Order: sequence, then C-alpha cells, then structure tokens
Amino acid sequence: MKDKTPPAKKAHSSRPDGVVTLEQVAELAGVSPSTVSRILNGTAAVSEAKKEAVQTAIQTLGFRPNPVARGLAGGRTMSIGVVTQIISSPFYGEALLGIERELERAGYVPLFVSGNWHEDDERKAIEALLSRRVDGIIVLAGRLPDEQLVRLAGGLPTVVVGRQVTGPQLYSFGFDNRLGARLATQHLIEQGHRRIAFIAGDLMHDDAVERQNGFLDAMAAAGLPVDPDLIVQSDFTAAGGMLAVSRLLERNASFTALFISNDEMAMGACLGLHRRNLRVPDDVSLVGFDDVVMARYTMPPLTTVRQSVYEIGSEAATAMLAMLRGDKPSAQPPGPELIVRESTRRLLR
Repeated sequence: MKDKTPPAKKAHSSRPDGVVTLEQVAELAGVSPSTVSRILNGTAAVSEAKKEAVQTAIQTLGFRPNPVARGLAGGRTMSIGVVTQIISSPFYGEALLGIERELERAGYVPLFVSGNWHEDDERKAIEALLSRRVDGIIVLAGRLPDEQLVRLAGGLPTVVVGRQVTGPQLYSFGFDNRLGARLATQHLIEQGHRRIAFIAGDLMHDDAVERQNGFLDAMAAAGLPVDPDLIVQSDFTAAGGMLAVSRLLERNASFTALFISNDEMAMGACLGLHRRNLRVPDDVSLVGFDDVVMARYTMPPLTTVRQSVYEIGSEAATAMLAMLRGDKPSAQPPGPELIVRESTRRLLR
C-alpha cells in the first residue's frame, strides 16, 4: 500500500518516546541537520530565509534543544556566566533581561551570580562559574582589578561592561556617563537654577566619578561656582539618597535644584524632601540618571538621563556570541538622552 503521509506529518513521526529530533527539524525546514545545529549555536552564516525556516520548523514541531547533547557535540556547555552586582537592583535587572533574551535566541543559558560590589565576592562568583564550565563570562562593572579580568580572559571569552579593559579574548565597552551628567546639569541651568546641589554615587566606581565630572563640567561652562557644601557622596541606593538629602539640609546651604547620580537615590531623595515638607518640583527641582522603569511612575514622574540598560545588556550578549563564533565583537549602545518629566520646573524670577 502506498504511503500517503505528507512530508510534514512524517516530520511529526518522532521517536517512540515522543521527542522531536534535530533531523526532523532539518527535514521540515529543507536544510541539513548540521545547518540546524549551527543556527542553534549562533555560528551559522546562512540567509535569513533559512533561519526563518528553521525557527518555523522548531515552533511547528515543538522541538526542544538538548543543551547537554549540544555541549558534548561542540565541546560547549551552552551556558554563559554573568557577574552582576546587586541582582535585586532595578538597574541591573533590566541589563540581565537584555542579556537573557539575546542569549536565549542563540540557545545559550545565562547563569547569574552577584558580586555585591565586593572584590572577594566577585572572585568567588567567577570561580563558581568556572567550575560549571561556562563558555564565556560577562562582567557588569565590579571591583576586580583589571589584571585579574585580563587573566580570566586568558582562559575563556570575557565581556566587561562599564569599564575599559584590554586584553586577548577580552572585549569591554561603557556608556558616556560624563556627557549624560552634563545634559542633566545643563537642563537645570537652562531652567534658571544657579544653586544646584549634587548627590554623587560611590566614587570607587568609574561611572560615579564620570557623572561627578560631568556635573562640574556643566557648572564651569556656565560660569557658576560650585559650593562644596552642596556636594554629598552616597552609595547608589534609595536609602542612601534619602540620607544624603538630610545631610544637605542639615548644612543649611540653600539650593533650588538637585542632580542625583542615579534614579534609585533620586527616589530616596524625593522621600527625604517630602519628610522635610519640601515639594518636588515646587520647592526643589530634581533630576536622576539611568531612566529605570520605575522613574516614570514616581510622584512626580522623574526627569532623568536615559541610558538604555536593556540594550546595554543585549549588546553585551551579542558581543559574547560574536566572540564564541570567532568574530570580532562590536557594541554600539545608544548615547545618553535627557528625558524631561515632571520633577523639574523653570525657576521664576
């Protein structure tokens, strides 16, 4: 009797245990099994039409790649280690989401660990990832010395975000924090403010230093003096922002505007002002930095400098995948953008 089963149905006639095989995906997509494997690994130099055909076949058949089998075949574990700092931070959360989604498209699984802005914790986190034989490591900022990152990259591909480090198998890129801080401060100056207070982040971090430099740049360009009593250092947390505002007010130094080095501290500062019966923006205009998701839902919605943290994470993952393919990585995160909301107002004279 002649077999009248259509090709697509043949593809569904999987193994007795019901598992769809890579060969079935290849048959339905009209490509070779090796092409499917390379597409899943992110190493295939094929047309978009073939990639789409393979993705359609995967969805149609319900194919689930076996990372263990793929790792054994390619000498990889199909996992990427990611060293974040505070995993609960809304800032890092967006970056991790960008990394996860980009890696997922290529069939890789991210393993997230926290460094807690502590050198020993970062070192332990990296050792834990190496023990799991990850194929590469992405490091988000951190405090490990550059030479240790270079040594790490000697053993496997490494991408570092938020720092400038060079070495074999190591790719790093950052964000123009200085320009972003200038934009924030210039906005307040253009609104007529002259007594502008500044809450810095932890100056052990490069981005905190650059944001402070950008603030000083803008004040100097406008010919405005910088009052040391209007500068307070904090720690990038909401609680730190609230305490920093209290310290400013206790100095009895007058100011009409506040530029704060990140949105978390800005949210804490807003609460601190509220508890002193100072209204934003009626009494004090306030600008943050980062544009985390919650910035648009604060009361009032926060004027801030956007750095697309999700895209930075996505760019880091893309750079890692390029290195794993043997290509030269390149990252082009978007530049800083001032987002004007309702926490600033023009000073009436």
